[in-house]
Amino acid sequence: MSAKMRFGAFVGPHHPLNENPTLAMERDLELAEILEKYDYDEVWYGEHHSAGWETIASPELMIAAAAERTKRIMLGSAVSSLPYHHPLMLAERFSQLDHMTRGRAMIGMGPGSLASDAEMMGIDVAKQRDMMDDGIDVMVKLLRGETVTAKTDWFTLNNARIHMRPYTRPRIEMVAASTVSPTGARASGRNGIGMLSFGATSSAAFDALAANWHIAEEVAEANGQKVDRSKWRLVAPMHIAETREQAKKDVEFGIDGWADYLRNVAALPIVPGGGDVIDALLSSNMAVIGTPDDAIAQIRRLQEQSGGFGTLLLFGHNWANWESTKRSYEMFARYVMPEIDEMPDNRKISCDECRASRPELAGKIAAAIQDRIQRHIDERGEKDIAPELIAALPKKGES
Repeated sequence: MSAKMRFGAFVGPHHPLNENPTLAMERDLELAEILEKYDYDEVWYGEHHSAGWETIASPELMIAAAAERTKRIMLGSAVSSLPYHHPLMLAERFSQLDHMTRGRAMIGMGPGSLASDAEMMGIDVAKQRDMMDDGIDVMVKLLRGETVTAKTDWFTLNNARIHMRPYTRPRIEMVAASTVSPTGARASGRNGIGMLSFGATSSAAFDALAANWHIAEEVAEANGQKVDRSKWRLVAPMHIAETREQAKKDVEFGIDGWADYLRNVAALPIVPGGGDVIDALLSSNMAVIGTPDDAIAQIRRLQEQSGGFGTLLLFGHNWANWESTKRSYEMFARYVMPEIDEMPDNRKISCDECRASRPELAGKIAAAIQDRIQRHIDERGEKDIAPELIAALPKKGES
């Protein structure tokens, strides 16, 4: 029997420039409470330092604040940009979060998605993935509580260890970011950690899903490690409503600005170029803007293409206004999650069995009621019995 799929949200976040950033960030924290209410499993916050829209600079601060508002939901960074941090300092902060959240903190690790961030810090964009590899390799050891000595061209560790051993044993949940290139898959396999595939529904990343997982498995085997599909997370953009027409109407609120940001500001190859944004997203199968059934079909498509994964993360795109956005998350929880669960649904089994046996059971109930009426009549006559009930009783000699 396969494991139950988990669900969550990736909160970049994506907030347009005409919004109050303070209130938008408050909404990002409120979302963690809402998702916990609807039985989602995890929330991931991003790290960005430029381009205006993605305003969270410290995932750790968001995790700490969200942890105070929630009790169960897991909270992660998606991702912590390793080239921007000395690995010992980053490991220290997440070890502390692991204790503060009683084991609910997770860390996603990547090279940094915005070239403009790296440029401001004088980091060569061409070296970011090499720096990510350096960082992940020691972060895994540090967050296991090991003592590490290492020297690269951008950091040094001398007999270094985190101050407190992690609350979670043997280490907190760790994932490597992956898109199209094999960088994240190789890091995942080399260290035996999870993988988080951004933009999994975009055409290039979708095509690379199975290949990247195969790479992770091969590299893991070569390094004496194991990777687990249940630790593989895929990010997919969806907005759910009662009808496709309503979903399209909802996203008119903000989808054009979102697409412009990703096409022309962030310079990320996520949104198909040209033409109407909604049509481009739907015709390419990159996004779901529709009903729960459309969401279910997209998840099945991802399962088939990837060969299986553990968690689906909904892209926190803010295409619709806040009320419609909350409604979308609620509808997904109510109508999509149960259908994806591969456990036999005993409610449906019971319903089908009762439907098939209804004539027989209804006859038994009617016979039992008629018997009690007849017994009352036999004891006390027809007093207090409605004439309609007496008329409905079988006549003597009738079966």
